[in-house]
Formats: sequence, structure tokens, C-alpha cells
Amino acid sequence: MADTESRSSTFPDIVELNVGGQVYVTRLDTLTAVPDSLLWAKFTQSSPEELPKDGKGRFFFDRDGFLFRYVLDYLRDSELFLPEFFKERRRLQKEADFFQLPELSRRLAVPSGHSSPTEEGGESEEAELASPTTTTSSSSDRTPRSPGTGAGYITVGYRGSYTIGRDIQADAKFRRVARITVCSKICLAKEVFGDTLNESRDPDRPPDKYTSRYYLKYNFLEQAFDRLAEAGFHMVACNSTGTCSYASSDPGEDKVWTSYTEYVFSR
Repeated sequence: MADTESRSSTFPDIVELNVGGQVYVTRLDTLTAVPDSLLWAKFTQSSPEELPKDGKGRFFFDRDGFLFRYVLDYLRDSELFLPEFFKERRRLQKEADFFQLPELSRRLAVPSGHSSPTEEGGESEEAELASPTTTTSSSSDRTPRSPGTGAGYITVGYRGSYTIGRDIQADAKFRRVARITVCSKICLAKEVFGDTLNESRDPDRPPDKYTSRYYLKYNFLEQAFDRLAEAGFHMVACNSTGTCSYASSDPGEDKVWTSYTEYVFSR
């Protein structure tokens, strides 16, 4: 017991975590609230030097960073509150099993075809495959699709900028692409981009609704195009706009061009 206390005391009272790329800050008491859980074992039976860390020294867990917030809420209050139309109950149960939280896993284990009105307020996860977006696959489809995937449109957009000096023959200086945005029905965006989709700007949306606030966790358009092609989507339209301004008030200085481009895909 004394060894356990000495090990746990080496951890700070406020702990920073990196879970699948999402950063969380919480108390050590919260992480160790459930005895014999994985987090309890990591933060009482180990020392900080034994746990993996990211480049900024935060303790790293290679799990679903977005679902971890529900795990953390459960550790804080020992209660489970899920948003309306929550469709990732099975995935969250998998996270509960990984973090060795049997009571949380039990609460999530709702029989197929039933939902818990006090915890979920929506339909069971299987209902997502039978949503109104489902269409019958035709023989003309170029890419085989699994049951439940439907037709629809996804618009991928990005904004970039570059600088051209007074000598237009000189190489342009390109700047980093800020973000790759995704506009579509929620269920289509999640099907295609999965864990590479950042939902933080528009969380907990029902799968049959639309969003224009999602963006991707990477900065290469080709990665988005590859995923869309693998899911059976094909580009049907593209448009782009551009503006020009000077880097300073002096018209003789370099010109900064900013462009916004959208690619529309259909399946």
C-alpha cells in the first residue's frame, strides 16, 4: 500500500491527457475514481516515466478522443448522460471495455432494437443503417458498397494562399492550407472519413441532419479524395474563387493571393 501511495503521489494533481489527438485536462482523483480500472492502474500502480507521452509531455492513449469525454464524465459523476440521437453506443461500450469500466459497459449494453429513454433518448445504433438515406444499390454502381450506405453529396472545400513578388517570374511562395472542410449529411461524412473527421465545431448532431462545420484532421486534399473514391464517390463539380491584396500598404510590395475551392462529390 505504501508503494502504491508513493507512486501515485508522483503524478500531479492536475493531469493533461492526449487521447487520440484530443487534449483533456482533469484531476488525478477523477482518473482514479474507479478502483481496478485501467486508468486507476496506470495512475496508481505506475510512475509518470512508465506511461507513454506525446511531444508536449501529455500522457497519451491511442483511443477514440471524442468518445473519451463520455468516459471522463462517467468517472466524474458515476452517471451516464448521452446526447439525444446518440448513434455510437456500441463504440462507446468498446471504449468502456478497454478502460475496464464494467458498470459503464453494462449500462451501454442495451438489447438490440431497444433504447434507454433515460440514457440515450434516441434509437438503437442499428437504426442508423436503416435511416431514410438508405437506397437500393443498382448494378451500375462502380464500387461495391456495404448494406446501409446510401446515395448523396459531399462537398470538400479548402482555403489556401500564396505570395507572388514583383518579379512574376520568381517562384510563388505557397502558404499552408488552413483547413479542409466537409459539408454533407452527418451519416455520410462519418461513413467516409471516420476517425479523421473533426466534429468539435458541430458535435452530437443526428445522423440524418446536415452540417457545414466539420473539417478533417489532415491537410492533404488527396487523402480526402482517396477516401471518397474508396467509398464509391465521384467528383461531379468544382468551383474556385480568388482575391488579391498587398502584403503591406505599399503597392510595390508582394501580392498575396487567397483562393477558396470546393469539390462536389456524388454517389
